[in-house]
Amino acid sequence: MKRMKGAFLAAALALAQPATAETLGPETNLPLPRFVSLKAETVNVRRGPGIGHRVDWVFQRRGMPLEIVAEHGHWRRVRDVDDAGGWVHHAMLRGDRSAVVTAPRAALRAEPDREAPLAALAEAGVILSLSACTPDWCEADVKGAHGWVLKTEIWGAAAGDVFD
Repeated sequence: MKRMKGAFLAAALALAQPATAETLGPETNLPLPRFVSLKAETVNVRRGPGIGHRVDWVFQRRGMPLEIVAEHGHWRRVRDVDDAGGWVHHAMLRGDRSAVVTAPRAALRAEPDREAPLAALAEAGVILSLSACTPDWCEADVKGAHGWVLKTEIWGAAAGDVFD
């Protein structure tokens, strides 16, 4: 009976933890999931964390945003905008933030405001370099154009993701 009370107490305490508790990667102690970008032009995506695992496909777009969802040694389990994923070596990733346009056309505005002047339009699939994000907007650059884009029109920054 005493053991059951202890188990019940442990379960109750586990449920009482805040729902927003952040999961940290066991290797880097950085938040999981988190967004990064592809460092190299071509990167093997493996079935498991190690060179002994089969290559399932190859990412072929430098700067492509990826979401790290797990860590194991020097390997990171990632997924892309299409939810395709696998394991890549950490040396193939960089912390620079990028995003891919998911809307048919995304407006880059001079300020983070729907009424601000238009700085550029980016088509679906275009990769943007991100320099800052507020709760609803991200500051982005693409081929010489600079502006603010709505988070709802891109993939590469979560809804609550704020940085500068």
